[in-house]
Amino acid sequence: MYALPMMSESKCELCGSPGGEVLWSDEYCRVVRVTGNEGTAFPGFCRVIWQPHVVEMSDLTDAEAAHLMHIVAAVERTLRELLTPDKINLASLGNLVPHLHWHVIPRWHDDSHFPSPIWAAPIRAGTLRTLPSSATLSAALHQQILPRSHEK
Repeated sequence: MYALPMMSESKCELCGSPGGEVLWSDEYCRVVRVTGNEGTAFPGFCRVIWQPHVVEMSDLTDAEAAHLMHIVAAVERTLRELLTPDKINLASLGNLVPHLHWHVIPRWHDDSHFPSPIWAAPIRAGTLRTLPSSATLSAALHQQILPRSHEK
């Protein structure tokens, strides 16, 4: 069986950079808005990134994993409320960037890749959508996360 080489923290792109535009963070994780082509093609595409360098969900304690999933669900709720997508895709792959993070991706039936994953080849031009400003998205995330974060 082939195993991917372990990446050291010093070479990890999610340890060395925010990984996108930071919308919310605490000592455990951060929520970033994906920028560049992926962010334009899939408006509202966010990542929830675990702050310390770990590779797998099973590297977390039960309480840490529950906190991370609480934040992932809060991001999903926020995007559903603000953008009303047809579907939200959640993914935690880490094959290319072995640092624990979740993708939270709003999807529409007329986007460039639907129903395939966003990493597949596009099947149409797709409809351009606008995303609320970063300030609006950040404020909505804070509203969704802060009241519930005390339940850890």
